[in-house]
Amino acid sequence: MTKILVIEDDKVILTIITDILSAEDFLVIEAENGKQGIKFAQEQVPDLILCDVMMPELDGYEVLKLLRINPLTEAIPFIFLTAKSTKADLREGMELGADDYLTKPFTRDELMGAITTRLEKQVTIKRRSQEQLDELRSHITFSLPHELRTPLNGIIGSSQFLIDEFPELESDEVLTMLKNINVSAHRLYRLIQNFLLYADLELLSKDSERLKVFKTGSLNNCQSILKEVCRKKARSYNRFQDLEIDSENADLQISDPNFRKIIDELLDNAFKFSDSGTKVKIIGKLLDNIFAVNIIDHGRGMSMNEIGNIGAYTQFNRKIYEQQGSGLGLTIAKGITELHGGKLIIQSVPCQQTSVTVFLPTT
Repeated sequence: MTKILVIEDDKVILTIITDILSAEDFLVIEAENGKQGIKFAQEQVPDLILCDVMMPELDGYEVLKLLRINPLTEAIPFIFLTAKSTKADLREGMELGADDYLTKPFTRDELMGAITTRLEKQVTIKRRSQEQLDELRSHITFSLPHELRTPLNGIIGSSQFLIDEFPELESDEVLTMLKNINVSAHRLYRLIQNFLLYADLELLSKDSERLKVFKTGSLNNCQSILKEVCRKKARSYNRFQDLEIDSENADLQISDPNFRKIIDELLDNAFKFSDSGTKVKIIGKLLDNIFAVNIIDHGRGMSMNEIGNIGAYTQFNRKIYEQQGSGLGLTIAKGITELHGGKLIIQSVPCQQTSVTVFLPTT
């Protein structure tokens, strides 16, 4: 049964509303003042709250403020009941997070219409959230096992071959197998580290003290570090000849490791999803108090819909392309950038070009 909390200090109005809602098979929780309303909201977590604005001790605005800062009650639909209907009053309530207003006196139809609209909207929100959760589960189910299994298969396969064929192998063949094992092991290590980092970034955004520490640090001479990371990544893909760097210098409000991680992940995608022999260009420019790093490749590209759906564990066109990713790299780069007050923008033309630009504040 749907629970509705009614917070109203006028006992006559409270009784009328309770009678109307009870007749419509709602379970009504009555509160005669703001303090009692907050207590009942936290104890019984109703599906919707009707609250008078003008009440002694704790008015409706204060009630809403306190409920919105509590994770248990922050998302409950909230409708104000008020005799005041000026634009300023409406704006104040909406800015605090109210979902609707009913101006006294109101009719039964107006009351039921407002309640029905808010409850239907809440059902829609919950359904969409569930769909997103189901989609995330699906992405994890398909991408995570594949991403973990691929390097593990390389390690197991190469090591087993060494064990089985060792007496017959030449030294150069052994070395080739060992290099394959090393590459697969590093890929697996990177993947695990990224999964852990992604989880940590999610927690950081909700922990102000840890976030403050994470954002501590600055970077001098970002030009040399940018070139170092670019060259190292190009060599790892045997594509040093494809690399083009044109960067100005700047001092940034970000630590050395965090800046390196952003660039490394974006470059990894640029090389991974473009063919050898096509250029990967990095341009660094100082724009007032912002340093912009633009990474351009001429590979697979993404549609506008795919860009809009980018997220951890999200993969596109699995049936078309064998080489995939967990979606973590781009999500991590975006997360670190935004936690430092920056912005990441993606522009792409499928099968032609992808441009990823990171904007970071300077010191």
